[in-house]
Amino acid sequence: MQQSSYTFDELLACGRGELFGPGNAQLPAPPMLMFDRIVRIESEGGKYGKGYVEAEFDINPDLWFFACHFIGDPVMPGCLGLDAMWQLVGFFLGWSGGPGRGRALGVGEVKFTGQVTPDVKKVTYKIDLKRVIMRKLVMGIADGVVEADGKPIYEAKDLKVGLFTADQMAS
Repeated sequence: MQQSSYTFDELLACGRGELFGPGNAQLPAPPMLMFDRIVRIESEGGKYGKGYVEAEFDINPDLWFFACHFIGDPVMPGCLGLDAMWQLVGFFLGWSGGPGRGRALGVGEVKFTGQVTPDVKKVTYKIDLKRVIMRKLVMGIADGVVEADGKPIYEAKDLKVGLFTADQMAS
């Protein structure tokens, strides 16, 4: 039975390459790790029945990006929320048994309708896998939503992440 949620310490272990094994999917280490826990991950759930991941990020005014983006107008960069969604698609592929290291491959469409400011308490990421390819090519295609305190603020369609083995990366 696959694990259906992950703590911060388990996510850190993934970043050290300890969760899925050497040469396989890893999360970035803090401060680039953009969530504190995965509250739900399942292989057959979600809007398309291909898998679902939900993760949370606790926001506090001392987070590193508020001090530098933008001075006097603190906001989390939208690209960090987008990166978090790619991170979660890559994690899903590793969790599903796909070999190789994750790389973002693109996104079809991104829409920002809100922002993360220091007064937000929690960001929630919701990823619906649309297609999961587990052949020589290991790739996930997903739609994602970012919520700030329960309100949708970013939407991404066709997030693409691939896993690549050392041999594939060398060629």
